[in-house]
Amino acid sequence: MATITANPPRIGLPGLLKNRVVQKLLLLAVAAAILVPLANARWASGTWPSALTVDFSEPLAKASDWIIDNRDSHPLFLYFFGHVSNVVVIAVRAVYLTLLAVGWAGVTALGALVAWRVAGVKLALGTAVAFLACGLLGMWVPTMQTLALMVVAVLASVVVGALLGLAAGLSDRMDRVLRPVLDTMQVLPAFAYLLPVVLVFGIGVPAAVLATVIYAAPPMARLTALGLRGADKEVLEAVESLGSTARQRLLTARIPLARKELLLGVNQTIMMALSMAVIAAVIGAGGLGDRVYQALASVDVGAALAAGIPIVLLAVVLDRVTGAAGEKLGAAPEPRGRLGRLLALAGVVAVAVAGRLTGRLDWPDTWVVGIAEPVNRAVDWMTAHLYSGVPVIGGTADWAGHFTTWVLDPVRDGLQGLPWWSLLLIVAALAWVIGTWRTALTAVLAMAAIGVLGVWKPSLDTLSQVLAAVAVTLVVGFAVGIAAARSDRLERALRPVLDVFQTMPQFVYLIPVVALFGVGRAPAVAAAIVYALPAVVRITTQGLRQVDPAALEASGSLGATSWQQLRQVQLPLARPALLLAVNQGLVLVLAVVVIGGLVGGGALGYDVVFGLAQGDLATGLVAGVAIVCLGLMLDRVTQPTERRAKKGA
Repeated sequence: MATITANPPRIGLPGLLKNRVVQKLLLLAVAAAILVPLANARWASGTWPSALTVDFSEPLAKASDWIIDNRDSHPLFLYFFGHVSNVVVIAVRAVYLTLLAVGWAGVTALGALVAWRVAGVKLALGTAVAFLACGLLGMWVPTMQTLALMVVAVLASVVVGALLGLAAGLSDRMDRVLRPVLDTMQVLPAFAYLLPVVLVFGIGVPAAVLATVIYAAPPMARLTALGLRGADKEVLEAVESLGSTARQRLLTARIPLARKELLLGVNQTIMMALSMAVIAAVIGAGGLGDRVYQALASVDVGAALAAGIPIVLLAVVLDRVTGAAGEKLGAAPEPRGRLGRLLALAGVVAVAVAGRLTGRLDWPDTWVVGIAEPVNRAVDWMTAHLYSGVPVIGGTADWAGHFTTWVLDPVRDGLQGLPWWSLLLIVAALAWVIGTWRTALTAVLAMAAIGVLGVWKPSLDTLSQVLAAVAVTLVVGFAVGIAAARSDRLERALRPVLDVFQTMPQFVYLIPVVALFGVGRAPAVAAAIVYALPAVVRITTQGLRQVDPAALEASGSLGATSWQQLRQVQLPLARPALLLAVNQGLVLVLAVVVIGGLVGGGALGYDVVFGLAQGDLATGLVAGVAIVCLGLMLDRVTQPTERRAKKGA
């Protein structure tokens, strides 16, 4: 009997040409074959041609001079910005004086009461301990200053973000218009817009609040729009069938259905605002941020940590309270009687009155525990024993030197050595393969804008640092996230560590990083990794845990091993979450680029800091815009479009 052998199908040239990716690359190759010789003949290869550069220094200098000359006389400043400034100052001062009048005992009791009402006794005790720790560290008054500033800034951010989100959620046109605006607000380094804010408002609380609002409002806007657009269509149709107006549908259906997203937006706004505490101190915000900044200026790690810990505690407490409030929405109310609530409130009032009558409003100096000296001794020990001379493995300075020599230098020299048009082609190819021609065009225009701004070489230097930091962050973050997703115990152990790393001001861990790695690009990369790693770990863990259990059970019933389930089921199904982790890693690494400029990172980060320090609007703002363009380009070459994501391409 003849046997039939089945040969594997061969993909010929016609079949290959039908592949969408191959078609895109062929079209791009044809376009390059036509355009590259023309560009090379006119502008030559190498770095970005000076003929395609536009000098923005003169118009920006004129704008800066006009603001300075007219700040005290122009009606715009007298009757608009002046009133805004006065309202902010009055609001912050009123909240601050109220907190001081309530006293440390009253504020602690009130915070515990709110936490108890939202999430129970455990969080109430944690909140009380957090406030008491702020006093024990000798930071009660700075904590109240920061809390007053954050209350006003968060309220303003929530109002502005909700209004923008409302517009984007109800109008497709407004959504398209606001999306790049929100991207710019979130990616533009805070240092870059501190100078324009200071030019308008001067150094002080109003400028700090406005800078915080610019940075913290986008999450509220995005989540508000997401909640409104994701409202249940059947519910909306039912409400509309009852003859309700558009305003009634908004107030009675859309907003109630989006309340969880709204509360999540408040949560994210609070976290973003607190992360601005130290940066806002540069322009006169005061409070804990000012203590951190002054301590770092004198290289006092202990004092910086003593002021940084209360910022972390505030962030953790507010995160837990707002998160618990979000989980509680829609749940059945717990049977706590009105009498119990009234007694608890009466207890808070009694504590506040007792503190005022006994003159114990301020935290007693005898109760302060100093941690600066032991922390500084620990840092000195680390510097002495780990910096260099460690047997076999070498010191941290050696690691930094090797990382710079073997990774950062080759990547930077390779990027700067490529012809300018080849980088545009690479960007276009990457963006078009995973997206559409619009995605590719946006990425190419963003990259070309960097050259037009005249910061091509420093931008490629920054890009090399970002790529190295993101690569290390993703490797470590994915590994830790996968381990945490497969172990509840590890996830519980990692949660407080990630909270600390994510909420600790970047300035606080710059000094230990410099102490361990020295000054240069390597410590700047290390700081970016520490800042971006928690978000990547959290998103990876959450994405893997949300994979449909039925899929895992089905693969397990077919005899798949744990490793096979991870590789063939969990990772493919968690692809959207992993792509989001990549995106957030890029955004957060870029957010530390400017901070890295303070410890020898150079490039765009240094230009932004230099522009703020010297009052040079052109240098600082141009470098900040270039960082935004880098962020936009990297986002487009790493995030597939919605259509391709659905296809699983």
